[in-house]
Amino acid sequence: MEPREAILKISAAMNAAVIGQQEVVERILIALLADGHVLMEGFPGTAKTRSVKTLSKLVESDFGRVQFTPDLLPSDVTGSEIYREQDGSFEFQPGPIFGNLILADEINRAPAKVQSALLEAMEERQVTVAAKTHALPELFLVLATQNPIEQEGTYPLPEAQMDRFLLYVRVDYPVGENETAILRLVRGEKSGAAAEPIAPLSQEVIFAARKEVYAVHVAEPAEKYIVDLILATRNPKQYGDQLARWIRLGASPRGTLALDAAARAHAWLQGQDFVSPDNIRAVAAACLAHRIHLTYEAEAAGVTRGEVIEELLKNVVPV
Repeated sequence: MEPREAILKISAAMNAAVIGQQEVVERILIALLADGHVLMEGFPGTAKTRSVKTLSKLVESDFGRVQFTPDLLPSDVTGSEIYREQDGSFEFQPGPIFGNLILADEINRAPAKVQSALLEAMEERQVTVAAKTHALPELFLVLATQNPIEQEGTYPLPEAQMDRFLLYVRVDYPVGENETAILRLVRGEKSGAAAEPIAPLSQEVIFAARKEVYAVHVAEPAEKYIVDLILATRNPKQYGDQLARWIRLGASPRGTLALDAAARAHAWLQGQDFVSPDNIRAVAAACLAHRIHLTYEAEAAGVTRGEVIEELLKNVVPV
């Protein structure tokens, strides 16, 4: 089976298990193909955790889950050195971060010292404990969730942490016609009438798919469009008074790399061997919404980051 055919099979299985969240499924698969991390934000009960667990069953992987709470310690995430009385030595006991697919559930419920334990792992794919560096698996993906409506006992993610997520995905309620399908799906699962699970996809197929994604051609005009979008977030005055009133701080070069990687993965999923402006626009909000910072005026007016990205795409046009 060809890598793209295998990934599309995974996509179909996820959409069958997570009804009404096609865009969320697509974004997760883009992150998997682009070797990046995902931050999912949505109300309780919108299948954020379910989507991650479903992917872990469809891919040959070690699944790790960290339930972030205010009393969590960094060593609960990374692991720690354990003293062995038998020989008086220390042995490293890996934490749940040493897996392939890591669910960081309610990541904003832990204080900064715990959130910072993920920084090295997410960027450099390694963990340093007691002056010793331990490599993480080649397939390593952090999928974090947070609830936007609960503020008590939460700690907003710092900019450095947010910037390490390839994509930000807003998970909304499914539309009305999907509610009955969800009801019947869960009822069938509880009664044992659910569909037969498919064989997990091997990691080698994912790595082969990534090579194909990296080979997707990005022409110079497409590169210029990506760079123009990033520069517009840093110099909004050049693109209209509206953006200048809304954007306080723009995206970093990591945003440029994220937009390029995500656009290539999106094009590959569509069966293209090149990146078009439509691919870039399709992933712009997911790549940039968490990387721009709004002015106090925009926040006071209730302007969302999604609206800012829409205005950005209106004002910055491809050559």
